[in-house]
Amino acid sequence: MNLISKILHPDNVLLDTESSSKKRVFERAGLLFENSQQIARSVVFDSLFAREKLGSTGLGEGVAIPHGRIAKLRDATAAFIRTRHPIPFDAPDGAPVEMIFVLLVPERATDLHLQILGELAQMFSDPEFRRQLNACVDAASIHALFVNWEINE
Repeated sequence: MNLISKILHPDNVLLDTESSSKKRVFERAGLLFENSQQIARSVVFDSLFAREKLGSTGLGEGVAIPHGRIAKLRDATAAFIRTRHPIPFDAPDGAPVEMIFVLLVPERATDLHLQILGELAQMFSDPEFRRQLNACVDAASIHALFVNWEINE
């Protein structure tokens, strides 16, 4: 079982949102976490935006992994958002992003946070995995792709 399957709830997969900017994606993520885990949307937004100010979390190839630390959060949690239209994200390759994996971790998270980010980087570096994510037509299929992904050692 991979780490992502433990933190990505099926209800936290959003398809084809109308978000047209990084800011709108962060607002959308804030609302999602507020509704699903009672984390104030402003706390989520501020945490993601503060991390983004340090440097873009865009990976390239249409993928971004915005992440933030949340005070009083007990366990890491995540959401996956696929936008209807690619949005600018200051990724290293200059390409816009349509696949956004939002990661929230406890304020003092260290090793687990890095392991999760490493696993995500490995997932999204696989062109076939990205192709399959883009081909999915519903949230359940996307969630299944994350859950069934196997770590390549």
